[in-house]
Amino acid sequence: MAATIKIAVLRERAAGESRVSATPETVKKFIALGASVVVEGGAGAGASIGDDDYRVAGAEVVVADAAKDADIVLAVQGPEAELLTAAKPGAWVVAGLDPFSRRDRVDAYATAGLEALAMEFMPRITRAQSMDILSSQSNLAGYKAVITAANIYGRAFPMMMTAAGTVSAAKAFIMGVGVAGLQAIATARRLGAQVSATDVRSATREQIQSLGAKPIFVESVAGIEGEGAGGYATEMSEEYQKAQAELVSAHIAKQDIVITTALIPGRAAPRLVSDAQIATMKPGSVIFDLAVSQGGNVEGSVADQVVEKHGVKIVGYSNTATHLAADASALFSRNLYNFLSAFWDKEQGKPVLDEEIGNAIRLTQGGKVVNERLLG
Repeated sequence: MAATIKIAVLRERAAGESRVSATPETVKKFIALGASVVVEGGAGAGASIGDDDYRVAGAEVVVADAAKDADIVLAVQGPEAELLTAAKPGAWVVAGLDPFSRRDRVDAYATAGLEALAMEFMPRITRAQSMDILSSQSNLAGYKAVITAANIYGRAFPMMMTAAGTVSAAKAFIMGVGVAGLQAIATARRLGAQVSATDVRSATREQIQSLGAKPIFVESVAGIEGEGAGGYATEMSEEYQKAQAELVSAHIAKQDIVITTALIPGRAAPRLVSDAQIATMKPGSVIFDLAVSQGGNVEGSVADQVVEKHGVKIVGYSNTATHLAADASALFSRNLYNFLSAFWDKEQGKPVLDEEIGNAIRLTQGGKVVNERLLG
């Protein structure tokens, strides 16, 4: 009979991080698979989950050394390698590891003999959809961006007809129609705004229309017909960028709310809104920059601050999903469970990865960095 593998759930240490990588729901499911689960005390506090909730689910809660003798370590953001010195040789570290920005930490995992699995490198294929942390967290981020903008905006979103007169509906413009952008469109529509949206991928036009928003596209220059590698947008030609800037300049001046969502993995966020464009907007307008943590789509945006320029308030969180910690943790933890359970080998009593997904997400193995995206 295979030995019981130990899964450790660490308390997050990054500033402002309130999420947790396992909930009592997923702890029960891991135990049902045959694993034992150890949770570091206070790990779920930011997501409104108490230590006793984990104990009731069957986990052991410890004050220190949660990773001791662990076969698998779960986290939201990659833990520092020194926290994992007591884990078993070759232990898996399963988390969002930010490999491009934190290459130093990836190298430390390799030196420590750990097998680091970056969940944000999960391929965007049908069978991996339920494991995709970027999609689950971006979905909530798109919602939160609109709610935050609505809170900062000094007027109502929906049209209101009252005895004292009519309040016009707010105009919201969503730039970038990935998972976050689609949720932003849906949320702004629910709140009653007049919504328009744009994207470099012409294939998103139907998605925009299906949500009841108006598509704003460059017609004179070819964009991307489909999607870039892995389902992401790629960088555009200078000709397209110029045409896009001209189109946006004319449209953005009429908007009350702008949500920008454009990210390119491993690169600085593309600049979508310039200071000159901000200056054309109406005083009291609000821009939410969902890409602020990667340099920002909006000129002058500052992470976790409300910046006012030309009478326009610009805001963006360095970690938007953590502002919805309970729901974000529930979805993130299910992503991790769906991943590990999909590869669970009953005879060996542990997960065994296949090549397609294993090679895509594995960063380190056997003391070396092995992922092609980091070696190129």
